[in-house]
Amino acid sequence: MMVSLALLSLGALAAVVTPRLMSRADWPEREPVVALWVWQCLVAAVLLCFALSMTFSAAAAWQAVRGQVFASAPSAVVEAYALGAHGPWSAVLAVVLACGGLWTGAMLTREIHRAHGRRKQHRAELHVRSPLLPGEDTRGDPLVLLEGERPEAWWLPGAAPRLVVTTAALRRLKGRQLDAVLAHEQGHARARHDWLLHCSAALANGFPQVPVFAAFQDEMHRLVELAADDVASRRFGRLTIALALVELNEHRGVFGPGPAPDAQLPQRVNRLLAPVPRLTAGHRLRLTATAALVPVVPLLVAFVPGLSALG
Repeated sequence: MMVSLALLSLGALAAVVTPRLMSRADWPEREPVVALWVWQCLVAAVLLCFALSMTFSAAAAWQAVRGQVFASAPSAVVEAYALGAHGPWSAVLAVVLACGGLWTGAMLTREIHRAHGRRKQHRAELHVRSPLLPGEDTRGDPLVLLEGERPEAWWLPGAAPRLVVTTAALRRLKGRQLDAVLAHEQGHARARHDWLLHCSAALANGFPQVPVFAAFQDEMHRLVELAADDVASRRFGRLTIALALVELNEHRGVFGPGPAPDAQLPQRVNRLLAPVPRLTAGHRLRLTATAALVPVVPLLVAFVPGLSALG
C-alpha cells in the first residue's frame, strides 16, 4: 500500500510542479519539436503514476488481482509490498483511480468522435462550395481553391489532408508564400499534430482542475504552430512564411495596437523575423534523452521493493 501511496503522491506532485517548471524554461520556442516530446513524456509519466498506483491498490484490496499481478513472483517479493495493510482504503483508492481511467478513455473517445463529426461536416460544406465536375477526381490534390472575399487558408485533416485556400488569399499571397503556407500545413499533417491536440483536449476537458493537463493543452496549441512554422521556414525562408501569416491575418486586426483576438500570431511573426539561435545538437539530444527517462521514474518507484527483496 505504501508503494501505491508513493506513486499517487509522485503523480500529484508532478501534475502541480511540471507546468511551473516548464513555464520558466526559455528554450521551448527555440526547439518546439523537442518541447512537444518533453511535454508528452511528462504527461505520460503522470498518467503512469496513477495507473501503477491503481494496480497496486487493486492488488492490495483483492486477492484475484494480486494473483494476476504477482503470478510468478516469489513470496519474498509479495511480502515486500505489504499488500495486506490498509485493505479497505486500498479498495477505495483503486476504484477512484479506475473511474479516472475510464473517464479519461470516455473523454478521448468523445473528442475523437467530435473531431470526426467536424471533419465530416467541413468536407460536406467543401463539397457544396466546390462541387466536383463530372469525371473529376481530386483525391490526390492537396490544394482546394474556393471563391471567397476574405483571405483564408486552413488545413482539413483526415486520411488525405488538404489545404483549402480562398481566391482572396490567392490574390494576397505573392511569390512562394502560398507554397510556404502549404508546407506549414503539410508539417501538421506529417507530424499528426491533430492527435496531439485531441489527446490534450480530452485530458484538459476531463480533468480541468489538474494543472498539468490544462498547460498541456495550451502548449500543444502553441508548439504545433511553431513546429509547423519551422518546417515551412526551412524550405522557403522565415521571411516568406512570416509575410504569408501577415497577409492572411491582417484583416482580422491581429497586428493592430489594441488587444489582438489571437495574441499568438504576432508572437509567431516576431519569432520568425527575429530568430533566436537554436540549441546545439548535443543540448537537444540531452533534453530528448532526459525526457525519455522521466516515465522510467514511476517504474523505479514501483519495482524497487521487489528488486530489493530479490537482492
